[in-house]
Order: sequence, then C-alpha cells, then structure tokens
Amino acid sequence: MDSVGRVVVEIACDESGFSGTNLLDAATPVFTHASVDLCVDEAAQLLRELRSGLRRSLSEVKSAPFLRGPQAGEALGWLLAALSGRAHVLVVDKEYFLVTRIVDLFLVEPSYAAGTRLTQDNRQAALTLYRAGRAHSREWSVFLAAFVDLVRTKRRHRPDHSALERFFEARDALAVGLGAEATGVLDGLSRRRVGALLTRLAQDDRSIPPPLEPMLPALAETVLFWSAGHRQVLVIHDEQSALTAGRLRRLQQVLTEGTDSPAPGAHDGAARPGRLSPLAGLVTVDSRDDPRVQVADLLAGVARRLPDLADQGLLQPFLSPTSLRDPQR
Repeated sequence: MDSVGRVVVEIACDESGFSGTNLLDAATPVFTHASVDLCVDEAAQLLRELRSGLRRSLSEVKSAPFLRGPQAGEALGWLLAALSGRAHVLVVDKEYFLVTRIVDLFLVEPSYAAGTRLTQDNRQAALTLYRAGRAHSREWSVFLAAFVDLVRTKRRHRPDHSALERFFEARDALAVGLGAEATGVLDGLSRRRVGALLTRLAQDDRSIPPPLEPMLPALAETVLFWSAGHRQVLVIHDEQSALTAGRLRRLQQVLTEGTDSPAPGAHDGAARPGRLSPLAGLVTVDSRDDPRVQVADLLAGVARRLPDLADQGLLQPFLSPTSLRDPQR
C-alpha cells in the first residue's frame, strides 16, 4: 500500500509485434500487449516447469520455439491453466488501430485517452469505416498508406502539402461505392481540420499523442483493467522506447481525469492534485532479468502467433473486450 493507504499492485508487461511506425507490415498485422499478476518467485517457478517439460535450458522461453515444440499443445494448455485469473491480453489489429487514429485525430479533439475505453463513443465511426473500407482492398490499402505517410513524425516546420493532397485523393477514391455511413465518416475529414492537426504536429504539440504508436493505448487499457477502479498499478515493463517520461506523465493525467479517482479522504470536487492516477508509475527492466516480464512476453507472443486461439475460446478468459480489433472478426 502507498503512504495514503491506497492499494498498489505490481503488474509485469511485455508486447509482441511491435514494428515502429511501419503499421502496414504484412508480416506483423497484429500487435499484442500481455500483462501478468505474478510475483518474481511464481514466475520463475512457472518458467522452470516449462523448461523442464520442453527439455530446454534456455535463459528465456520464446513463443516461436515454444509453439514449435513436439509437445506444444500440451505445454500451451498447461501455461494457460497456470495463468488463469492472473493474466490479461490486449490485441490490436494494426489496420483497425490506424482507423481509430484517423477518427481520434481528425474528427474529435486528439487526446491521450484515444483508443481506450475512455473514448468508446468514437468507436462506432471507426468500426463503420473499417468494415466498409476493407471491401475495397486496393483503395483501402492506398488510403491507409497515405494516412501513415501524412502523420509519420518528421520534424517539419510546416505540414507536407504533397502528402496532404495524396491523403485526400486516396480518401475520395475510397469513398466511391461506400455506403452512406462510411462516406459520412470520410466527409468529416475536412481539409481545415486535417490541416490544423498537421500544423500542431509540425509545431511539436505534445498534447497530441504520437499518431502511430499503439503502445500507449495498450498500456492505458492494461492499467485500467488491473486497477479495477480502486487500485493503483505499478507497471514493470520490458525496455520500450515509446514509453518516455513525458508521455507517461500525460497518460497518468488523462487516466486520472477519465476515471475520476479521488485520493482516500478527498471530497468530491477536490482539486486535481488531490486525485490519484490508476497508473502509479512504470519501471523498465531488461526482460532477461525479470521472469515476470518473460512470462508476459511469452503470452504476448502466443496471442500474436495464434490469433485463432481467441476465436476458439482458448484465450477468451485473458482477452480484453476493449481490444482494438473488430469484434466480428
């Protein structure tokens, strides 16, 4: 517990499928973020038993060799049973993430809450565009690539007008043949709004979350899950360049405002300093030194490499219902 009596829990996390700003890499269409509620000794014992069953003495158990082993099915079943009630997985379809970013950047005021359960009211517009757009594969691919090129973070003094033109050309080409609802979403992408956002990006407005970074909404969702509305979460995470101190401060603030969590003893309407963020802090470690992070890494890799597990129900107890993926896929 912390100094004011609020429960603080340590959760270890890692990801799989991170590809930087190359979110359209066909080899890694899915990003996964896994977290475990294990102490160091529990995680170390779990890994020892896995190595014993796999007859391996490697310092880390990675998902690719783990799933290729001769007894992979049995080992996977044992792992999932051992983690029952102690793990959580967020799955991000990278194409769908890009669509949520288009909506959250260009149709509403951008926020570090974007892409989380705190902005669920924007989710339907993204789903509508995603489902309609995928039926037009060529135009869809060009549209998403144009968006990535438009907002890729390059330190410019002014927006790239040629990239802006390519984006709107791709938008207009995609709009042909779409239904009224999806076309309405695209029509909301006005040059004025898009241009204003690009100017803010060019001016390094840090109130805007990095446009092509799924790690931040994934971390936010993980914290909201383990916080359960009344605990603070101290995150132990593998070293990750996306998790800078400035971004974490902004994420702490938006989670405080979004969950409206007063400190123990505070009255309703207390000033912001009297409120506690669900995110207590983040400590980065080398995964080789922390067995809890190794277990999270293994689970994240399994979830990414075997997406059908979710459809078969095997991962359902672990899978976040607020994952950034089409619930119908």
